[in-house]
Amino acid sequence: MKRKILYMITKGNFGGAQRYVFDLATNLPKDQFEVVVAHGDGETLGSKLQEAGIRVIKLKSSQRNINPIKDVLAFFEILKVIRTEKPNIVHLNSSKVGLLGSLAVRVLNLYWKVADKSYKLKAIFTGHGWAFTEERNLLSKAFLAMLHWKTLLMAHTTIAVSQRTADQISHFPFIKKKIRTIYNGLEGFPLISREEARKILSPNLTAQTWIGTISELHKNKGLDFLVQAFAPLTARYANVALVIVGAGEEEEKLKQLVCDLNIENKVVFVGFMPEARKYLQAFDIFTLTSRTENLPYVLLEAGFAERAVVSSWIGGIPEIITNTESGILTKVGNTEEISKTLDDLIESVGLRIQYGKNLKETVTNKFTLSKMLAETTALYR
Repeated sequence: MKRKILYMITKGNFGGAQRYVFDLATNLPKDQFEVVVAHGDGETLGSKLQEAGIRVIKLKSSQRNINPIKDVLAFFEILKVIRTEKPNIVHLNSSKVGLLGSLAVRVLNLYWKVADKSYKLKAIFTGHGWAFTEERNLLSKAFLAMLHWKTLLMAHTTIAVSQRTADQISHFPFIKKKIRTIYNGLEGFPLISREEARKILSPNLTAQTWIGTISELHKNKGLDFLVQAFAPLTARYANVALVIVGAGEEEEKLKQLVCDLNIENKVVFVGFMPEARKYLQAFDIFTLTSRTENLPYVLLEAGFAERAVVSSWIGGIPEIITNTESGILTKVGNTEEISKTLDDLIESVGLRIQYGKNLKETVTNKFTLSKMLAETTALYR
């Protein structure tokens, strides 16, 4: 008999957490599992799932920001969805739905126990990152840590996407035995040639060496560090450009920073590109200079494309990249170090090739979708 899995996630855009839900929902063995996905604000995830034949439920009250009235409505909406669907497993993703969904599962299990019914739900929560590790004041961090702890207490199992993510919560009382580390996994994907990718991303850019990134333009992604680190290189290299693929709330601030540094003719803002990963071979050097990360899919994708990577030394990134073997890791916000590292890689094509090959070997051996599926489905049984 098939086991029914209900995936729930706060937002329906298509970031890393949504990619995780999509990959699991669309790749579970159809002869063993029935899949339903419920998501909140945003349409991209739902559209992609429906195209793949997955049933989708829209959570009308679910949103990321804290709003007491909407959060109460979201709880009862989640409760109703779970009660109606009656899955075997509720797999929760993202902080808001994690807390509300795990509480709903506990309430329903208590209700069914009192009603003398044998039906019992299991809640699995995947921690894609913890809000208390971001730049906030101490009171906010303490409050968010308490909410995460309550989620972990109520969930039957917590999946951490990196060992670092697991370590950050391992000191919380009564939850250590519930934690399982399962790395995000990647399946191979088609890549466009360097020449064609460059024609599509920026047909008028004549620079020979492209330093690039694919990122949401959000403060946490540290793109201001990248721009500041790149600026000194423009005086030394006439044939180098910075290409930023992505959109977001920081776009105008970043463009103003570029103007202030007088490097407008060296920086290209491409904007959002669907399936941006297929253009990775346009870049000679790939960067991810984030303030906070966990186990970003984009680094796995850059590895699959054999790109030389410069990244922040933070979160689960050192579990992907071995410093000076399969890429370079830099201290968060150290623009001088980032600039020096980029300078070294511009100068050494051989080093770029070596890092790219080593990173691809790591990604294809350690971070596979089949491995992620096998380890996750073992928790569903």
